[in-house]
Amino acid sequence: MSDSTPQPTPMLANLKLTENETTSVPDPSFYRSIVGALQYLTITRPDVSFAVNKVCQYMHCPQEHHWKAVKRILRYLQGTIHHGLLIQKNKQLNLAGFCDSDWGNDKDDRKSTSGYCVYLGSNLISWSSRKQKFVSRSTTEAEYRSIADVAADIIWIQSLLSELRVPKSLPRIYCDNLSAVLITANSVLHSKTKHFELDLHFVRDKVKQNEVRVIHLPAEYQVADTLTKPLAKQHFHHFRNKLMVTTLDTMSLREDVKGNG
Repeated sequence: MSDSTPQPTPMLANLKLTENETTSVPDPSFYRSIVGALQYLTITRPDVSFAVNKVCQYMHCPQEHHWKAVKRILRYLQGTIHHGLLIQKNKQLNLAGFCDSDWGNDKDDRKSTSGYCVYLGSNLISWSSRKQKFVSRSTTEAEYRSIADVAADIIWIQSLLSELRVPKSLPRIYCDNLSAVLITANSVLHSKTKHFELDLHFVRDKVKQNEVRVIHLPAEYQVADTLTKPLAKQHFHHFRNKLMVTTLDTMSLREDVKGNG
């Protein structure tokens, strides 16, 4: 792969992988070893989290089109080998979470993908991209499950910060689904929300206890899109910068000094 052409994104936009589409790969163990190694990379590279999570779902029976998707990830990494997660000194230590879901995007079982990222000040400190365990009957349900996921992570981070004597501030969760946001503040249960009642009560309790605040965000500003679906080049690069994945070459000395001042 060292002589291959670098790719601008880890996955083709609008690509939908399925279980049975092409022939099986000749060496499934090799596929699993490569994908397993890529999982370690997602610890510091949130920009490949969605793509790696997707190809991990076919480890039990990898096929040629799955391997083709893995090679695309490797070509993307070849072109971004000097990229990394930027952590800067920051006086603001407010927690903010962004969450999103891609409703019923899996063509095999119609389960949704949840994604979220959590910032401490301007620094990205936690993120996740994974398939939901249950089939969601609406976009609101899928989005609400994502809100519950990021809320649980933020509550844990907040408790850790409390032990470190970091002053508390009200964490904010940003979601681009207005219906899901409105439900967080509505104490009335409806038949349409009964099937995700546990997540409902969990988030509502945290909002009521003033432990988190859920805010609507226009879809074009939803950075968690990167963690739920493959994006076109321009869109992906824009959100990659928001995820603080960059190189030192793209930072001017003035910006570096300002960020550490």
